[in-house]
Amino acid sequence: MIQNFLKSTLPADAQQATLVGRVWIEGQGPVLVRADHEAVYDLSGLAPTCSALLERPNAAAAVRAHAAPRIASVQEVIANSPEDVRADGTPWLLAPCDLQAVKASGVTFVASMLERVIEEQARGNPALAESVRKEVVAVIGDDLSKVKPGSPEAARLKEVLLAKNMWSQYLEVGIGPDAEIFTKSQPMSAVGTGAEIGIHPKSEWNNPEPEIVLVVNSRGETVGATLGNDVNLRDFEGRSALLLGKAKDNNASCAIGPFIRLFDDGFGIADVRRVELAMKVTGPEGFVMDGSSKLSLISRDPLDLVTHAIGPNHQYPDGLVLFLGTMFAPTQDRFGPGQGFTHSVGDIVAISTPRLGTLANRVNTSDRIAPWRYGVSALMRDLSRRGLL
Repeated sequence: MIQNFLKSTLPADAQQATLVGRVWIEGQGPVLVRADHEAVYDLSGLAPTCSALLERPNAAAAVRAHAAPRIASVQEVIANSPEDVRADGTPWLLAPCDLQAVKASGVTFVASMLERVIEEQARGNPALAESVRKEVVAVIGDDLSKVKPGSPEAARLKEVLLAKNMWSQYLEVGIGPDAEIFTKSQPMSAVGTGAEIGIHPKSEWNNPEPEIVLVVNSRGETVGATLGNDVNLRDFEGRSALLLGKAKDNNASCAIGPFIRLFDDGFGIADVRRVELAMKVTGPEGFVMDGSSKLSLISRDPLDLVTHAIGPNHQYPDGLVLFLGTMFAPTQDRFGPGQGFTHSVGDIVAISTPRLGTLANRVNTSDRIAPWRYGVSALMRDLSRRGLL
């Protein structure tokens, strides 16, 4: 079934887009590539890693000007990306980033902000979520979109909610002066389109988080964008915010891709601000859930979030990728009235938007997915063997 979603992997305007990614080639390891509507091309002669490529003053122009040799048909590579169909000798897609830190912004949309407060109040118990949701909305309302984070109005709202004993750590980062920026996963650990994504086997309340991911070089310049799934365990984080690492960072719990679309004359940050994400979850039992998310509803500007992640107080010499947060917090009942949504093994999650394509993954438990074993040391060995260092 995942093959149906892979047909829309490429952006609708792939002929005009500057797309870079990585593919696995047997005998070589990860290879940096450019992609278009016809093929993928080897960029190793331009840069050994995605991180190094994005350090160039104008990466998009350099990619377009480089005479890269053809590797394979892009459709052949996409079709070979699901783990259960991979053919020997045919490349398959990896997450497009490599040495960059993988960071994420939290509580940047009103809908997800309210759901985080609900998780906290329900102490991670999905059975209590619906009644808690009604209580929370009755006190703070369901429209905080006009409250600018860090503003005097936000400070006054905080005073009111403190008096009502309804202030939350999630409201603090949602409308307070400081954004939440956390480490989603480690460099080289993200999976690409077609791969399995992991949920902790002990989690009983979890969800996908479809997000735009900005790509930022070491100078703090935002140079492109892609799609991401910030797989989340609602029960773990709801029990305690100190379990954020366990709720967010498990084997294969971070998906990024399919390609990084570099900023150029035809696509830039203004286009990112107008993005509307669509997401479909298709379950093995026939369950279907659709959702959408408009980035225009974000409470902090995307570039403002970048300044919270990198700057005078925090540097990333290999660059970073930054998840911008999601407004999609699924409440659709799946297994019974009032129980809300949670994943089942075998779910297919497809996240898409016309100008970035589709990121599609199958859900499994993190202990059943192949362990993450190929890290930075292995990459350096392969690049050295290929004469690229």
